[in-house]
Amino acid sequence: MSDAVMVLEDGRVFRGASFGATGETLGEAVFCTAMTGYQETLTDPSYHRQIVVATAPQIGNTGWNDEDDESKKIWVAGYVVRDPAKRASNWRATTTLQDELERQQVVGIAGIDTRALVRHLRSRGSMKAGIFSGAAAAASAEELLARVTGQPSMLGADLAEQVSTDDVYTIEPIGEYRFTVVAVDLGIKTNTPRMFAERGMRVHVVPSGVTLDQIKELNPNGVFLSNGPGDPATQDNAVELTKAVLGEGIPLFGICFGNQILGRALGLRTYKMKFGHRGINVPVIDHTTGQISITAQNHGFALEGEAGQRFDTPFGAAEVSHTCANDGTVEGVRLIDGRAFSVQYHPEAAAGPHDAAYLFDRFAGLMEGV
Repeated sequence: MSDAVMVLEDGRVFRGASFGATGETLGEAVFCTAMTGYQETLTDPSYHRQIVVATAPQIGNTGWNDEDDESKKIWVAGYVVRDPAKRASNWRATTTLQDELERQQVVGIAGIDTRALVRHLRSRGSMKAGIFSGAAAAASAEELLARVTGQPSMLGADLAEQVSTDDVYTIEPIGEYRFTVVAVDLGIKTNTPRMFAERGMRVHVVPSGVTLDQIKELNPNGVFLSNGPGDPATQDNAVELTKAVLGEGIPLFGICFGNQILGRALGLRTYKMKFGHRGINVPVIDHTTGQISITAQNHGFALEGEAGQRFDTPFGAAEVSHTCANDGTVEGVRLIDGRAFSVQYHPEAAAGPHDAAYLFDRFAGLMEGV
């Protein structure tokens, strides 16, 4: 391994060893508190253009396999770990994390004090960063910092189209057919259509630029808005599509980015969080039931609002249905009549937790009642 350096936009520098591919990468530095599931994290399209810092000290001991990818490729801009495993030891592994990062040309850094880095990001907030190794690391500190600060900001980034499917594809139901769902791909994960299919739903996954007429041609019982990367304030077309779907009375369910899109369609505003929620251990309160779920999350933007807040919309009364038990962040909204709801977290989470999987059944019940 060659020497590597990570440079933050405020001038903080961390030196370590190259991990994965050698070269240069730029992105927004964020941290993920998950202890497991790094393969699912790295292949989640929501992490597009982000350099992910793992808070777990050792990463890579279960290797990499051909089954757990959440999309067709690794989407993270870079990967930062403290102690990469020296060998993979898992019966499902087909290669190592190091080899897969190298194969997909993902630049990373290892051997740095990730505790200090995470504390820095928690206090200063997520920020622009770069990882440089090999010949790229030989540039002066001033030049490297200039490259970091010169990159585009995540605030105002319109990224959904970059990760969305180009063509419509269909996932058939497992077992008896019950419903047809049109899933708008803003950065969808593989496990989402699988969760629908397990409940007897045929899923047509469509590009982010789909129109209402194209959706209606598929004769859906419901519409789903997926997770995805970037700033939800850029998604005016998706917001207008959501309003059109609501106007047609079609049941609607949204996850993560989809929650922010539905919230905007109902009249709420979004904002960029200081360092976001990324991990698989975030407690969320469902204010309609009082139930608390431990959830997987990956978002750096959120809806404005407060727990239990009710507000009028062109589609009827709505409310903030879920909030984070840690900091009060809005974690879900819904129309009071029930025909549309969304959550900020990931009920389809692989590698878990699975506390919120019941929301797919709630969506099925909603379609059944229409």
